[in-house]
Amino acid sequence: MTTCTPDVGSGGMISGRYWKTEEGSVPQVTVHIAVVDPLPMFRQGAATVLAAAGHVVEMPGDVVKWLDRAEVSLVLLSVVDEQDWDLLASLAAPAARHLIIALLEDESPVPGMRALRAGARSVLPRDVDAATLTVTVEATIKGRAVLPSVAVAALVAGGGALAHPVPSADQLSWLRRLAAGVTVAKLADQAGYSERAMFRMLQALYRQLGTHNRIEAILHAQARGWL
Repeated sequence: MTTCTPDVGSGGMISGRYWKTEEGSVPQVTVHIAVVDPLPMFRQGAATVLAAAGHVVEMPGDVVKWLDRAEVSLVLLSVVDEQDWDLLASLAAPAARHLIIALLEDESPVPGMRALRAGARSVLPRDVDAATLTVTVEATIKGRAVLPSVAVAALVAGGGALAHPVPSADQLSWLRRLAAGVTVAKLADQAGYSERAMFRMLQALYRQLGTHNRIEAILHAQARGWL
């Protein structure tokens, strides 16, 4: 993980557990943290870790409604499927006053860059340890960004490293099975997903590769020696 300080404007920025006003005073306020993840055990674990570090943590059922009443807030959002990507984009509106840390299952540069472009302030792997989670939350509140080193390298390269992104090991495995004639239903069963979820993930993979369907994706992967 790499920590960097983004370019931020004056006024209205969260700094530590303080909120800077236009007058320059720093009245102490509480930064409320929402943990959003499909797994109850994960939500409880993350909430326990952050609460032990002195943070006020909640696990809202509807994070959009929660943000309406939490003026100074940070959202810890696990991005697992396309619906989560849509939620990230909706939460990270340009005028939003809250911060978002995206937790990703895939640590390759493509999802990390996608999360940053969608509006996440920091990016972590979903299997992050307690110490790193705590440090990242506190750094993000202070106005710093914590990113995977591969995402930083892609940023330094000006995005050129993402011109032909290499799929993750799981994604390559899906393409190999599809190339062998496995149906989406069978692939979903083998991978442990519902057929609908598998279809959404494959569509996301096709878009990631700049292709439109299964055949184009397989040809794209074969042409680059990935299969």
